[in-house]
Amino acid sequence: MLPSRRLMLRFVVSAPVFGATLLQAERALAQGFRSDRIIVETRGPVRPVGPDVILIPGIASTGEIWRRTADRLDDRHRVHIVTVRGFGDAPAEANASGRIIDPVAAEIRRYIAEARLNRPALIGHSMGGLIALKAAADGGDRIGRVMVVDGAPFFPALISPQARVADVEPVARIGYQALMLLGDQALRNGGSALGLQLGGAGDTVFDAIGWQGGDRAVLAQSLYEVMTLDLRPRLPAITAPVTVVYGWSRDDASPRAHVDGLFRQGFAGLRAPARFERIEGAEHMVMIDRPGPFMEAVERFLGDDR
Repeated sequence: MLPSRRLMLRFVVSAPVFGATLLQAERALAQGFRSDRIIVETRGPVRPVGPDVILIPGIASTGEIWRRTADRLDDRHRVHIVTVRGFGDAPAEANASGRIIDPVAAEIRRYIAEARLNRPALIGHSMGGLIALKAAADGGDRIGRVMVVDGAPFFPALISPQARVADVEPVARIGYQALMLLGDQALRNGGSALGLQLGGAGDTVFDAIGWQGGDRAVLAQSLYEVMTLDLRPRLPAITAPVTVVYGWSRDDASPRAHVDGLFRQGFAGLRAPARFERIEGAEHMVMIDRPGPFMEAVERFLGDDR
């Protein structure tokens, strides 16, 4: 059965971001790394106690969405906060045309190589989870571990387990065209209302954050790719242990009460079973909705000796 447009979007659009501008973040680039796809800000000790941690945001979010997580980690870990160009106020540059996810994942792997990171941990939210999985599938043993936050290797399967790319592509094309037709002001004004419908963090978060979606073409292309990219055939190539964190509800009337099997089925192709952590009371923005339990899950993930 073809997923509805509203349900499809619910799992792929992230809430917007807060805090400093991307220009400030760009001034904190590590090792002089320059990319026309991503911006990376590095924080933490030169000789960290634990593994380096790379934080990757989802659609319409910049690295600022990870600020609270980074604050909790950067006393022991060296934290690398990624922003995809074209989100927030980051100039789109090379992301202005063509594909987004594959080249961004390749740039993260280039960053790991140039910064000489030793098997870092990747934590990706939503679309960032797809990017993390792609980087791990292509990166072999250079990736230490992967956490996917409310994401899946094929997002439509979280709505309809039997969905195929051919089923979803017409819906994705409509989503792409709709975003391209919106005027810039309409896109900004509609951002918070859209996010509240699609599993965002609620009124208080939007009041504090504001809508910073980004470049219309980058948003449209990213949405299209998240809806149509199926990484399930690539899962056996991932050698790093994978943890999946997602929002859950004990209210049987909530769709979140019935996602356990969907997440487990989505990651069944991994060569080693994933670890699943559901966080009660969280929606799509797990790290904002339930920051305490989320950080507990992150600590378990970073201490995982699988």
